[in-house]
Amino acid sequence: MNFPSIGIREAVVKMSKRIVMHSIIVTGAIVFFAIYNATTVFKAAPASKLPTTKMQIGDKQFTLEIANTSAARQTGLMRRDSMPADHGMIFVFRKSDRWSFYMKNTRIPLDLLFIDESGKIRSIHQLKPYDLNSVTSDVPVKYAIELNEGMAKKAGAKVGDRLYIPEAARDAKE
Repeated sequence: MNFPSIGIREAVVKMSKRIVMHSIIVTGAIVFFAIYNATTVFKAAPASKLPTTKMQIGDKQFTLEIANTSAARQTGLMRRDSMPADHGMIFVFRKSDRWSFYMKNTRIPLDLLFIDESGKIRSIHQLKPYDLNSVTSDVPVKYAIELNEGMAKKAGAKVGDRLYIPEAARDAKE
C-alpha cells in the first residue's frame, strides 16, 4: 500500500486536532445557546408592576396581583412561563356580571375561581394553556382569581366557601 507523502502518524495528529477543534466549537455553541435561552426566558416573563395583596384561600395564604384596571384585566397572566406556587391574580370588576375568561397567550395551566360580591366562591374551573374556549361564570360575580393548576384543591377551597376580599382588592380603578 502506498500512502501519500504525509505519514500515518501525521495524518492521525491532524485528524485529532481537527476533532478537538470541532469539539471546542460545538461545546461553545451549546454553551452560548444555553445562556441565550436562559436569558430570553427571563425576559419573556417580566416582573409585573401590579400591586399585590395577601389573601387567604382555603387553608393557604396567597400573594395575589391585583388586576383592577381594564388593561390589567385584559393582560392577566399572558406570556408568563411560570408563577410561584403561592401566587396568583385577582381580577376586580366594577360591577357584578357574568364574566368570561379564556387562555389566549397564557402558557401556564390555571385554576379559575369565580367569586361573588359577598366573597362566596361560586365556581371553580381548570384552564389549559392557549385554550380559546371561553369559561363564563354561571351567576353574576365581581371577582375572579387565577391560581396555578391544582392549587385551589390543594388549599382546600371549594364552591360555597366565603373568602375575605382584602381592602386593596375590593374596587376596580376603571
